[in-house]
Amino acid sequence: MTHPQLLQDDTGLRPPSPAGVRARARITARRDAQGRTVLPLLHGEAPLALRRTRTTGPEAHVMLVGAMSGPLGGDRLTVEAEVEQGARLSVGSAAATIALPGQDGAPAHYDVRLTVAAGAELRWLPEQLISVQGSELRVTTRADIAAGGRLVLREEQVLGRTAETPGLLSSRLTVHLAGRPLLDQELSCGPGAPGGWDGPAVLAGHRAVGQLIVVDPDFAHTPPPPTPLGESAALTPLAGPGALVTALAPDALQLRRTLDEALTHLTRLT
Repeated sequence: MTHPQLLQDDTGLRPPSPAGVRARARITARRDAQGRTVLPLLHGEAPLALRRTRTTGPEAHVMLVGAMSGPLGGDRLTVEAEVEQGARLSVGSAAATIALPGQDGAPAHYDVRLTVAAGAELRWLPEQLISVQGSELRVTTRADIAAGGRLVLREEQVLGRTAETPGLLSSRLTVHLAGRPLLDQELSCGPGAPGGWDGPAVLAGHRAVGQLIVVDPDFAHTPPPPTPLGESAALTPLAGPGALVTALAPDALQLRRTLDEALTHLTRLT
């Protein structure tokens, strides 16, 4: 709900700021002498709050919690995660990220930077990103993985709330393995995006789009074969020990089901 003097959602309140908010969250995961993953650095600035939730064997779990509304137009938010050699980290989020319009029409920026060392593993599984009518959000995600590192990364984007026109959403995902490009793709959707984004060659009228990237050294020996996953999803091996699943769906619930099934399928192959 928007009020002229106050912006509110289910994560908190804050007064509008024409300049936007600058915030960064940082995670460092390290393997200790007992083989457990510890977190020597876990720091977030509002609206980015980090909470360690539990440890499952050698793996540490962190939840990204929205302490205030956002990202709003004009905000610049950055999340960085580094997983050192031998450590295992799983990162999720407590709720969907909702891109909201700001007061002056400026775009918001949301940058994710992931670094995975040799013998380390990162599972990056946030909730959906919802592009609200009138918003403009530019998302960039970059993952740098050393040889022998493992990554599971899921991205889900929902165009508008129920029966709502979406905002302008631009996203770019790049993955580098051992210093070499493994994946680099970009997508823009919504009013103001290049023509054809909603046509049969791109979204074909679907409101939810997502992808799942799995990088695993085991795929160097037995790469997964190209596989259709229903009418609007497909698994494609990457030119390296990795696989990409792209999926379209009419809503967020169906998109999550498709990507969960794809992850189960890929897990059985490793």
